[in-house]
Amino acid sequence: MVKSLRLSTKDRPVSAHRVSAHRIKFQIALALWFAIYGSLALAAGIDSKSALFGVPVEFILFVATLFGVAVFHHHTLRIALGGVAAVVGYKFIFTGFHSGGGWAGFGAHLSHEWVILSNLFLLLVGFAVLSRHFEESRVPAMLPKYLPADWKGGFLLLVMIFVLSSFLDNIAAAIIGGTIAATVFNHKVHIDYLAAIVAASNAGGSGSVVGDTTTTMMWIDGVSPLHVLEAYVAAVVALFIFGIPAAIQQHRHAPISRDSAAGVRIDWDRVGIVALILVAAIAVNVLVNTRFAAVSGRFPFIGAAVWAVIFSTAAWRKPDWQVVPGAVKGSIFLLSLVLIASLMPVDNLPAASWETTLGLGFVSAVFDNIPLTALALKQGGYDWGFLAYAVGFGGSMIWFGSSAGVALANMYPEARSVGLWLKHGWYIAVAYVVGFFVLLLVSGWHPDERHKRVPGSIAMVESVVQTAADGGL
Repeated sequence: MVKSLRLSTKDRPVSAHRVSAHRIKFQIALALWFAIYGSLALAAGIDSKSALFGVPVEFILFVATLFGVAVFHHHTLRIALGGVAAVVGYKFIFTGFHSGGGWAGFGAHLSHEWVILSNLFLLLVGFAVLSRHFEESRVPAMLPKYLPADWKGGFLLLVMIFVLSSFLDNIAAAIIGGTIAATVFNHKVHIDYLAAIVAASNAGGSGSVVGDTTTTMMWIDGVSPLHVLEAYVAAVVALFIFGIPAAIQQHRHAPISRDSAAGVRIDWDRVGIVALILVAAIAVNVLVNTRFAAVSGRFPFIGAAVWAVIFSTAAWRKPDWQVVPGAVKGSIFLLSLVLIASLMPVDNLPAASWETTLGLGFVSAVFDNIPLTALALKQGGYDWGFLAYAVGFGGSMIWFGSSAGVALANMYPEARSVGLWLKHGWYIAVAYVVGFFVLLLVSGWHPDERHKRVPGSIAMVESVVQTAADGGL
C-alpha cells in the first residue's frame, strides 16, 4: 500500500513513546516461552561445537534476537540485522558453518539458501506492488455491496482469503485480504482481525501443494498432494474457531462501510494486471514442480515470473513504486530471521510422532518453517497432512512467524507488537490445538515411510487407486 494502514487510536498504546510495564513483562514472558519451547523441542537434533550452560550459543543469540523483536517492535529491522551479524560473526570465529569455516563456508551456505531467500524477497515486494494495483482497481470498494452488513460479512471475507490461499501463495492472499479490509472497514481494522487475516491465509494454504512454500517443498520431495490435502480437516475447524470471534470483534470495532461502494467504477486494466501476475505465479509454480522439478531449487522462478509481469505491464498501467521501499525493509527483516534459523546447529528433529508435530506448530511461530520442513523431509516418517497444517498454520500465532504475517505488518506497522498480537489473537493458538486434535480424531496418525522412494506424480496416482480400492471414492 502507498501509505501505512494504522490501527485506530483505541488499539494504540497509551503513550506513543512509552510502553506500559505490564505489557513489556507480558511480551518478554511470551517471547521467552516460545523461544525456550522451541529450543527444547529441537534439542534432540542439536549438534554444536560449543554451548553455554548446555545450550548452544547460536540458540542463545537467536533467542536474544527474538526477545528484541518481541519487545522493541519499533526497531525490528535493526534488531534482526544485528542478530544476523552476531550469529554469523560467532560462527566465523568459533564454530564454522555447516559447509566449512570462514568465507568459503559462509559462501557455500548462502549458495544453498539463496533461491529460497530470493524467492521470498521477490514475492514479498512484488505482491506489495500487486496490492496497490488491486486497490487502485477499486474492486475492494465494490465489495461492501455484496458482503453481509453484520459480522457475517467480516467472516465471509476471511473465508474468501482462505479459499484464495488454496491456489495463491499465502503472501498474496494475506496482502489482498489486508487491502480489501482497509477499504471495507474504512481503514479501521482491529488487531485481532489482522491476526485472523494472517491465520486464514496460512490455514488456506496448508492443504494445498501450491498454497504455501512448505507444502510445495513436500510436493517436490515426492509427497503426494492427496496426503497434504487432509490438512484442510484441521484448517476448516480452525477457521471457524478464530474467524467468528474475530469477525464479531471487528464488527463491534468498525462495521463494513457501505458508503465506499457509491459511484465506484472498476479499472479493469488494473484488474487484468493483477490477474496476469497471479496466473504467472501459479503457472510457473505448477510447471516447475511438475515438468522441471530437477531445477526448481536452482533459480527463484516464481518471484522472477511475478516481476516479469510487473515490468512488462508497467507501460499499460504504471505501478506505484512508492510501496517498494517499505516492502523491501519488511522483506529484509523476514529474510534475516530465515537466515538466522538456517544457521542454527540443528541436524535433525525428534522422532516423528503426532506429539512432535504438534510441538513443531508452536516452534514455527518463532523458528522459520522452511528449515523445519526441510529437516522433516530429510528425516521422513511424518504424516504430511499433520505437518503441513502444523508448520503452515502454527506460524500465525505471532506476526513474524510467517511470511504472510510480515507482509501484512508492512501494511499495518502497529501489528508488529507481539503483546497486542497475542493479547487480541490468543484464540488462534486455541484454534490450532483444537483443529489438530480434530484431525487426529477424524483421520488418525498415518506416517509415510516411503515418500522418498516414490516420485510425487506416481505417489498421487497410487493414493487415488488405493483410496478407490478402500471404498473412499
